[in-house]
Amino acid sequence: MSAPTTRIRIWDRPVRLFHWGLILLVALSFASGKSGAWTLHYASGYAILTLVLFRILWGFLGSENARFLHFLKSPLAAFRQLGRLTKRDSDTETSHNPAGGWMVVVLLALLLTQAFSGLFANHDPGFSYSQHGPLALKVTEATSESLSALHLAVQRYLLLAIGLHVLAIMLYKLIKGHELVMPMLTGEKLLPEGAKAPRLASGRLALGLLVLAGAAVFLFIRFF
Repeated sequence: MSAPTTRIRIWDRPVRLFHWGLILLVALSFASGKSGAWTLHYASGYAILTLVLFRILWGFLGSENARFLHFLKSPLAAFRQLGRLTKRDSDTETSHNPAGGWMVVVLLALLLTQAFSGLFANHDPGFSYSQHGPLALKVTEATSESLSALHLAVQRYLLLAIGLHVLAIMLYKLIKGHELVMPMLTGEKLLPEGAKAPRLASGRLALGLLVLAGAAVFLFIRFF
């Protein structure tokens, strides 16, 4: 007989919109970069940088279970979590599990590096206006070349991290029976009865932080 469960709201709307919006933007950025649609590529890069800065702010000021201090455990705890991957058990998490928490940090760091380096990158030896980042001409050519190389290198690590993230979600579903996708769509999750719902922050705070992040990106590009 299965233990009684209750449906709890664990993911706020800002986190869910950030998550799915970021997926779309990363796909758009990758496709536009491959096709040479640089105007679209830079626009998606600005949006990614804004969302990543928002998520960092939300990680300190947002909902209880979205805060870094709430879900970041020791690396040892993350390895122990991965070591229990083959054990089928009940899902009791109201936030990211220890391994997932570190993956969040890795992905945010890679996305931040990717978007920031793209501001200074160039894609053509002639430095034509349509083929360089908005700040490429504000630094030396050597610096721009170095950041262009970093931009390309981080892309490979980012794709690897995304692949591992998707693989982990699939394995948790197939092996452990944990559903991780639907809660990120609906915000709700079936948990053992008695589980405590996390405190969720207001949407107005999220909107204010998003505007702040967008303003920071705009001002940096405008006045660097």
